[in-house]
Amino acid sequence: MLQLNGQRDNNSRFCDGISRRSMLNIGTLSALGTAGGWALPSILRAEQLAGKTKSLKSVIMIYLVGGPPHQDMFDLKPEAPREIAGPWKPIATNVPGMDICEAFPRLAAMGDKLTIIRSLVGNQADHDAVQVFNGRNPKKPKPSGGWPQFGSMVSRVAGSATPTAPPFVSLCYPCTHGPYNEPGSGFLGTSHAPFRPMGPTKDDMVLNGVSLDRLADRKALLRSVDQLRRDIDVSTTMVGMDTFTEQAMGLLTSSRLAEALDLSKEDPRIVERYGTGNPKIFIDSNGAPRVPQSLLVARRLIEAGVRVVTLNYSKWDWHGGTNAEGRANNSIFKREQEDFPVFDQCVSALIEDLHVRGLADDCAVIVWGEFGRTPKISAQVGRDHWPQVNCALMAGGGLRHGQVIGATDRIAGEAIARPVTFGEVYATLFHHLGISVDQTTIADNNGRPQYLVEDGGKVMPELT
Repeated sequence: MLQLNGQRDNNSRFCDGISRRSMLNIGTLSALGTAGGWALPSILRAEQLAGKTKSLKSVIMIYLVGGPPHQDMFDLKPEAPREIAGPWKPIATNVPGMDICEAFPRLAAMGDKLTIIRSLVGNQADHDAVQVFNGRNPKKPKPSGGWPQFGSMVSRVAGSATPTAPPFVSLCYPCTHGPYNEPGSGFLGTSHAPFRPMGPTKDDMVLNGVSLDRLADRKALLRSVDQLRRDIDVSTTMVGMDTFTEQAMGLLTSSRLAEALDLSKEDPRIVERYGTGNPKIFIDSNGAPRVPQSLLVARRLIEAGVRVVTLNYSKWDWHGGTNAEGRANNSIFKREQEDFPVFDQCVSALIEDLHVRGLADDCAVIVWGEFGRTPKISAQVGRDHWPQVNCALMAGGGLRHGQVIGATDRIAGEAIARPVTFGEVYATLFHHLGISVDQTTIADNNGRPQYLVEDGGKVMPELT
């Protein structure tokens, strides 16, 4: 279900000076431009007259649900004992000294376009996607309403890059295991919650009960909007209507967002390059689906003007065992044999695609999970939770790539050089978007200014 609701200040005004309350009093039909009211051209005209320009900088965040095995992917230790090293061998990338798993030949061929962080510290021992999505330690005190996630903060600080696309879209599938799910918009409220198509195809996108196939029927959609307005009037949550109407109007006046979600409009060869998966098959019933085409949809959304796209991909919580999670052989290496080639294909396709389309300087990509995994292989032929160190993969954003940041000990158990915090990564992503973490604050529900990153995280000099 496509959710288009949120909270805004009742007294706030649109760029043409008309208050949102006045807009609602005018009537929905007029507001959506059917009776000469303030329509999208008015917005564009007002911005043009004001000389207002908007950045096209963007971020795609890929969450590897459950915690990926850093020592089997990007920090192999071939000289370690076998119970540490496992069966995988490192291969060289096109950057001297930058080796990765042999299961990633496509990524190896573009090492100059990648940065590997091998020393991400400050991870939690338990599954908790919160830290991945906002960089905050979930065990520390938080303000009333909770910390907003990254995309919500960007929505609040930077707003939309274009009137026809929301600033923040989540392609994350809801997981039955609660800690795997991304956090909400926290104290920023629902007006800065992500726009949720809830699936990468247009068949999954529904606007207040009206599918995209019916968007051509303006009267039906307008009746739907009017009904929502009446419902909101009754519930006294008028501000919720504001975001809905703005975004519904955008959908009516532009096909860019709808088309971005419709992969039938993409070159079939490009779709094949990314690969496809079934969004209805959840890995182990509680992870996320293995859906490579979500990465392609993310690129299309960025092209449509979205600033931040988040997505969750597969399930990486590989504890091993026999007859576990519905599998006779659930060993971590069996799971890696299944997942690694697909991961290599879709992530490399995204990075390649960004470069081919001239988007690599504007769009930054971050790939990571909530923690690393134990150096020692367990008796169940798995690796368990390991908060001591984690890894991350970055690309694009006009950042300096072709490098490895940080290092771990001989068993990939501890960071021994250049420990990197979540706050530093987020400070770098904000910097890429043109947002200063030193100067920018957002007010919480008590009116207290809050910084965007935890513990004074600074921009990583290695990348900028």
